[in-house]
Amino acid sequence: MLNIISKKYLFLSFSGILILTSLVGILLFGFKLAIDFTGGTAWQIKLENKDVSASQLKDFFASQLKVENPLVLEEISSRSFIVRLPHLSEQQHQEYLSALTEKFGKVEELRFGSIGPVIGKQLREKSIIATLLVLLGISLYIAFSFRQVSFPVRSWKYGVITLVTLFHDVLIPSGVVAYLGHFKGVELDVNFVIALLVIMGFSVHDTIVVFDRIRENLLLKKGTKAFDEIVNDSVNQTLARSINTSLTLILVLVAMLLAGPASLKLFVLIILIGTVVGTYSSIFVASPLLTIWQRFGKNK
Repeated sequence: MLNIISKKYLFLSFSGILILTSLVGILLFGFKLAIDFTGGTAWQIKLENKDVSASQLKDFFASQLKVENPLVLEEISSRSFIVRLPHLSEQQHQEYLSALTEKFGKVEELRFGSIGPVIGKQLREKSIIATLLVLLGISLYIAFSFRQVSFPVRSWKYGVITLVTLFHDVLIPSGVVAYLGHFKGVELDVNFVIALLVIMGFSVHDTIVVFDRIRENLLLKKGTKAFDEIVNDSVNQTLARSINTSLTLILVLVAMLLAGPASLKLFVLIILIGTVVGTYSSIFVASPLLTIWQRFGKNK
């Protein structure tokens, strides 16, 4: 049996380094917002000329059409390009289409969508509110579910620690996106918010499994073992289940990352990172924090 709780400060220090690195990236670089939040145009086109590359198409938009900061991604599965531009009117849309046809030959439009800046702002605000409400709702639910186990740790503390681990699990992928945005030009879109909500769901599931086993063992072994021992036993009892469950999802995500469409690669990458981090936090962060808080309250 692994003595995880005895090495809790090592695991928490590792998490602290990841969190600090993520915060530095977010505060230093910020996020590069996509058209979903700032307004703009998403245009998917397929060229008859198969020799044209994404970099050539990007140079054409920047130099010939004078578009500021165009983003061009190659969609390998459909052999098309996803182009993200500032907000275009229908007249500009037709002018750009004519210019592309003249330069590269026949152009097939697979998708064209435009979002105004006002809608983008509203979507950004609603995404933030939705994320905060999910965090609050999860914490309140866990505090209510663990109301029967108020010794030696009060039920509301389970909810607070869950909130801390969720913050840990979404902050680290967010930091990765901040670094990717600065060094690779990756933009943050609405899929990012969806990915964070998915991460929260998987993470809280793992954490509840561990906490629920702690609750069961507290009711069965109260008075026969120290709290740290009960927590360590509970973590070990759920360790294989947590790792195996997450591993099945990780294998699918890796396959999608390697062979999936370009438009979903960032979405899949965020969930992949969040799944790994969430599995780690449910085992090596949530339970150790519980024992530290219990000891602090006892000493106080």
